This record gives sequence, structure tokens and C-alpha cells, in this order.
Amino acid sequence: MIDGKRGFNLLRTVKAAGICTALLGAMSPMIVSTVAHAQSSGVIRDIKVDGNNRIESATVDAYLTVAPGDPYDAQKINESLKALFSTGLFADVSISFNQGVLLVNVVENPIINRIAFEGNQRLKDDTLSTELQLRPRVVYTRTKVQSDVQRILELYRRNGRFAATVDPKVIQLEQNRVDLVFEIKEGDATGIRKVNFIGNKAFDDGELSEVIRTTESAWWKILTADDNYDPDRVTFDRELLRRFYLSAGYADFQVLSSVAELTPDRSDFFITYTVSEGQRYKFGNIKVESQIDKIDGETLLPLVDIKSGEWYNAELVDDSVQALTEKVGDQGYAFIDIRPNVQRNREDGTIDVTFTIAEGPKVYVERINVVGNVRTLDEVIRREFRLVEGDAFSSSKMKRSKQRIENLNFFKKVDVKTLPGSTPDQTVLEVDVEEKSTGEFSIGAGYGTDNGAFGQIGVRERNLLGKGQDLRLNFTLGSSDQQVDLSFTEPYFMDREIAAGFDVYRREQDNQDESSYDEEQTGGRLRAGFRYSEALSHSLRYGIEQNKYSNISKDASRLLKEESNEFIESSIGHTLTYDKRDSSFSPTEGYFGRLSNDFAGLGGDETYLRTRIDGGYYYPIDREHEWVLSARAAAGYIVGIGDDTRISQRFFVGGANLRGFASAGVGPRDIASDDALGGKSYYTGSVQMDFPLGLPSEFALKGRIFSDFGSSEGVDGARAGEIYDEGSLRASVGVGVGWESPFGPIGVDLSQAVLKESYDKEEVFRLNFGTRF
Repeated sequence: MIDGKRGFNLLRTVKAAGICTALLGAMSPMIVSTVAHAQSSGVIRDIKVDGNNRIESATVDAYLTVAPGDPYDAQKINESLKALFSTGLFADVSISFNQGVLLVNVVENPIINRIAFEGNQRLKDDTLSTELQLRPRVVYTRTKVQSDVQRILELYRRNGRFAATVDPKVIQLEQNRVDLVFEIKEGDATGIRKVNFIGNKAFDDGELSEVIRTTESAWWKILTADDNYDPDRVTFDRELLRRFYLSAGYADFQVLSSVAELTPDRSDFFITYTVSEGQRYKFGNIKVESQIDKIDGETLLPLVDIKSGEWYNAELVDDSVQALTEKVGDQGYAFIDIRPNVQRNREDGTIDVTFTIAEGPKVYVERINVVGNVRTLDEVIRREFRLVEGDAFSSSKMKRSKQRIENLNFFKKVDVKTLPGSTPDQTVLEVDVEEKSTGEFSIGAGYGTDNGAFGQIGVRERNLLGKGQDLRLNFTLGSSDQQVDLSFTEPYFMDREIAAGFDVYRREQDNQDESSYDEEQTGGRLRAGFRYSEALSHSLRYGIEQNKYSNISKDASRLLKEESNEFIESSIGHTLTYDKRDSSFSPTEGYFGRLSNDFAGLGGDETYLRTRIDGGYYYPIDREHEWVLSARAAAGYIVGIGDDTRISQRFFVGGANLRGFASAGVGPRDIASDDALGGKSYYTGSVQMDFPLGLPSEFALKGRIFSDFGSSEGVDGARAGEIYDEGSLRASVGVGVGWESPFGPIGVDLSQAVLKESYDKEEVFRLNFGTRF
């Protein structure tokens, strides 16, 4: 039995033990936490990297914000994790700390072995590749893949395909490599179902539709992409509308909004332009004021091509500023600032314009930087500049320099910027270019009334070795003409603005239908061209050529039979050209004149002097509707020196230069053989009106009415009664249609001779068709 005292002591002991146990149980988490904290707050003795195969451990250490000897800090460990993830080198990273060792476990992102595209037909692989950030042998990351997917989708949207989808697929390979495949479903082009205009009163929807580039979709618009939705084109349309209204007198015009709404089936867009036309103004008082003592503004007023009472036109204001800038600049004032101050008089609907000539800040060109060119040499770009280091800065010269660089046709993009120089009066010009392919392989085919069907193969490099040189090789095979020619041009011969080059050629021509013989020509030519000004150019040439007649018909003209069948021509010549046309290919305004002389006799078998002159004038009857009146004329004369002229040296009229008559259908002709003999002199002329046919502009069709006239006469060695040689005026009238097709220009003319001789060869229908692809 336990007595009372011992029982009390035992009870007290049990209670004490219970209390201790309870206290120990309550304190155990604190003890564990204290132990863990003691461990985590220890010093980092060593850092180990695990899981890396391709990336050095030192590279991983470089991104850590802790190092051996540092105390363990959870915040710095978190920063290290973020730094390693931000490198894009790793798919996963974890960091643990145990007994003073910091263990960094990494999972490396794979390397891209190959990038491929599947399902793309409208956009080529090369076009898509240029938009991607990722490249073969670059680290794969999901972020960059998603970014590239958006880039591809944006490229398709710009090409009018908003239904396109892109699904990236990853194919795992050995050695932690992957193939990346973009599976593309291009979908149908997103067209334009309707273009609406709101707020227009002066011009109806049809007139404004002709102003903008965006057009409504139609089945026959298969040769244009303007009927596909493009947000950049819509933005450009806003600017086109603004220019159109400003040129028509609406100085307060605004495009309030341009909204594109996608149809529920995502196949088309409705586009709505909301405009505010405002009041229409006429020009009021026009003045030129000068704040420079030595310049009289009144004397410069004739340069302003604006008349009071005409409808206001912002383009005329800009043209006048340019004319004044050039004129004052020519007088030695490089630092000028010409501003057109416009004062609206809303009550009487006029705008007064005062051109103020002030002295601008004196700024000099410190340096010209060229960037973006990989293949093209800096020199090729710099020599097109109208400014050099040390020159007084001129915005007009900078604009002209940019235009000359663009005219090289070596670059997709040319951007010229002005940057601050080392001092306030210095500026740095930076030219940023984006190169494009300058190599060409062309295959051609066509048909001409003169030469029949023909085919052509050509190889050309317009920027040889990045030096701007032009090398070309062409082969032509036709029913009446076979030719091969090699051509080379150095645009800056001996570092001067002289385009020099050579041509080597071989040609075989069938002249049986016109003159009963075939002709072979083998020769070469040296040439050089230079400019006196932007409009006046001069070219020189020397050529040597071996000619051979063959397959001469037994019924051919006596004059042809008596000529030697083989001869060599050695000639020197020049051409002087003055050209103020707005385009040398499809002019609508301006004029040109050309004088050419050739002298043969520097060696060879032939001696003669040949002169040709031609010119033309183009006047826009209606600029808005593209009615253009043109007049052209040409004349020539050849005289033999000591020898008679040959049939191949004389001039032939008819065909392209005198419609209504066959090729070589006008001029001296043998009575017995009916062979065309060519004339020692000739003249031709044409008056033509080109006009739209009322069809949508996408068709690129234009009509024309014309009247041609001309003649040719004079043959050496002819006997009385042996040839027809009247030299009388011939003339024709006709109509035609021209189409600037994607396959090349196509022209059809119907003409009728109204003044002719009985022996002339007529031609009612004429077709010319050619293409390169």
C-alpha cells in the first residue's frame, strides 16, 4: 500500500512529467524550425551545377547572384532563378541548399536543327523565314516560337488572309536537338465585300473609289491584290483621300474614321470611311516676302505657279516651295527656310498664301553614315549623294540623293535620316538601306506583227560583286530573228559619273518578206554616257560589225545583187538627249528631243554619215481622268562618202513607225522584184490621244486614237524606170487599245491608210505582245 505522502509525491511527479511532455510537444515545431533556419542561414561553401551538357558550369555561375563564401539568402536565390530563366537557355531550373552546398539543377532548352514550313503556297519559304526570330542552331524557346507564330499570322494578314492558322510542331531528335515545323493553313483570301463612304457630298462614292487603292472584290480581279483587306493599305487610303480633297480645294478636309468590320463567316470585310469635307476654297492673294536683304520677293513671284481665283491645290503650294528653294539655293543661299503661310477667309471662300523666305539655321554636313548594306559597297551608295561631308545642308539635295539611291533598284527600302552632330551647327546623315536580290533569270515569249513569234532567255546581274556593275547575257529565238548578246556596264567609270560599257552580239535576221535576203551581223560596241544636268545627257559609242548577206533570191533586186555579200563597218557615233518627261516608259506630261550622228569610215569597208533626230511632246488634257495628247516626230538622212549606201544602212518606214502600212511598206521599191530598198532620207510623225475606257482601273486598259504620217525616198545607183521612189506624203488614221498586263504590254491597233501610193504595202491589224516571267 502506498501511504498518503508517497502518493502525493508520485502524483506531483506524474503531473510534472505530463507538463514537461506537453511543453516539449508544443515546442517541437519551434525546435525543428530553429534547426532548419540554422541550416538555411548557413554559409555557402560550394556551388555545384547539375544537368548541363552543352552549357559550361561557369556560364551558369555567371548568372547567379551568390558566390561561395556568401551567406544563404532566399531573396538572392530567387533573383538567381529569374536570371537563369531569363537567359532562354533552360527549360527548367531548381536550386537547393544542403550542408553548405548550393545545388543548381538545370534542364537545357534544345537546339533547333531545322525549321520547315508545311501548307504554305501563297507565301514562299524564303519570305516566311525572313520574318522569324528563330534560326537553325539557335536555342529553342516556347516564347520565341509563339512570337514567330504571331509574325507569320501578321504576314498573312498583310496579304489579305485573316483566316490563316499556324500550328508549330516540335520533332525531338537525339543530342537534345529538335526540328521545328510550322503547319500552316492559309485559308481563303479575306476580300472586300463593300466600301462605303459617309459624309461625302462633293464627290460620289464611285469617284472616291477611284482615288483609293482598296477595291471591292470581284471575280475578274484575279490579277490584283487590292481587293484583299490590308490594314496598311487602308491607312494609305486615308492619305490618298486627304491629298485628293486638298488638291480639289477642300483645305479643311478630314478623314474622321476608317472602320473595317469582318463578316460573321470571316470571309470578307466591310470598310467604311467617314469624312468631313468642309468648305471649298479658291486661291486669294499670292505673295512672296523675303526677310533676306539681297533677295527681292517680288522678282521670285513668277516662279509660283498659282493664280488667284483658281481652286486651292496643296500640291501647287508644295511645288512652289520647291521651285523657290531651288532658285534661292542657286543664288548661293544654302541656309534658307521657305514657309507658306496660309490665311483662310471663310466668308468669301478664299485662301491667301504668303511664301516667306527667311534665313534658316546654318547647318553643315559633318558625316554620312551608310548602314544596312551587306553586299553593296559603301562607295556605290555614297556616290549617288548630292551632298558630301562639309557641304551646307540642303533638304532638296538630300531628297534628290534619296531618289538617286532608290533609282539604283538595289534596295527594298531606303531611309535617309538627319541626326545631331558633334556641335549644334553640324548634322550627320544616316542612310539605312535594305538590300534585295539583283540577280535575274528571265524567260520571255511574245508575238509581234513585225517579227512573228519569239522566245527569249536572259541572265542578268545588276549589282555585280556589290559594285553596281551590270552584266547581262540574252538569247533570242524567233521566226525571223535569232540573236545572242553579252553586255557589261560600269556606271562610274574611273570614279567619274560616266556610264561606260561594251556589247558583243551575233544576229541573224530573215528579210525575205521585205527584201528577198537574209542578213547575219557579228560585232561589238564600246559606249560611254554622261549627264550635263538632270535633263541633258550625252552618249558616245564606237562599233565594229561584220555583215553578211545570204539566201539572196534569184528574183531579188539588181541593186541588192550588185552589192558585195560581205563587208565590215567601223563607226563612231553620239547621241544627245534632252528629256523633261515625267516617265520615259509611260509619259503623261513633258517633252524630249534627241539628236544622233554616226560616222563610218574609221577602217572597215564602208564610209557614210548618218543623222537622226526625234522628239515628242505630251500634254495632259485631263489629269484626273488620264486623257493625254501626244505628238511625236522623227527624221533622218544618210549620205555615202565615196561609196553608195547599202540597203541595210538605209531607213525603212512602216509598221511600228507608220501604222496602217506594213513593215518596210513605204519608201523606194524595186518595180520588178517588189523588194523594199530603204530610203536615204525619211520622216515620220504621229498625233495620238490616249484615254481611259471607263473600265475599273484594275484592268489597266487604255484606248487611243491616232493619225500617223511620213515618207521615205532616195536610193543610190538606181536606173530610170527601175524603182518606185515618189517620196510623197503617206498618212493613216486608226484606233487602238493598250493593256499593261502582268505578262507584259499588249497592244492592238486597227488603222487605215488614207494617203498612199499604189505600190505601198498596207496593214490594217497590228498586234504586239511580249512577256517575261
